[in-house]
Amino acid sequence: MIDDTEEARRIALNLLNHSARTESQLREKLVARGVTEQVADDLIDRYREVGLVDDAAFAKSMAGAHFRDKKLARREISMRMQRKGLQRDDIDEALSQISDEDEHDAAFELARARWIRLEGREPAARTRTVVSMLARKGYGPDVAYSVVDRLSRDTDL
Repeated sequence: MIDDTEEARRIALNLLNHSARTESQLREKLVARGVTEQVADDLIDRYREVGLVDDAAFAKSMAGAHFRDKKLARREISMRMQRKGLQRDDIDEALSQISDEDEHDAAFELARARWIRLEGREPAARTRTVVSMLARKGYGPDVAYSVVDRLSRDTDL
């Protein structure tokens, strides 16, 4: 076990230089590399104090990027954040920047692109394909079917 603070610091900084990490991820990686839990916790406490790890900022950044770039629904983003060890209050705060309207607009944008590519397909198959795609992105059935209904009535597509 590594209980040398300098060696633990070197490992932690190397990990953080590679990519931002949550406290939970950093702790897990340090312990996996042989750092004692006490040294890992002390180091993370210090890094939190000086701003090298900031779960709230990490959550906000992740929520924005996953919504903007991948068009994921809040539900899917939340599950991914939980897997990274983020706390519920940080997740909720980060997701509050995405409104219901933003989410619906993103779902429509995704669905519209797929809907157009599926032109000529049987309507039920087209609907199933688009609803399934939205479900994989984390959108609920209410949003998915609302968007598909809107697309099926839009004659300008």
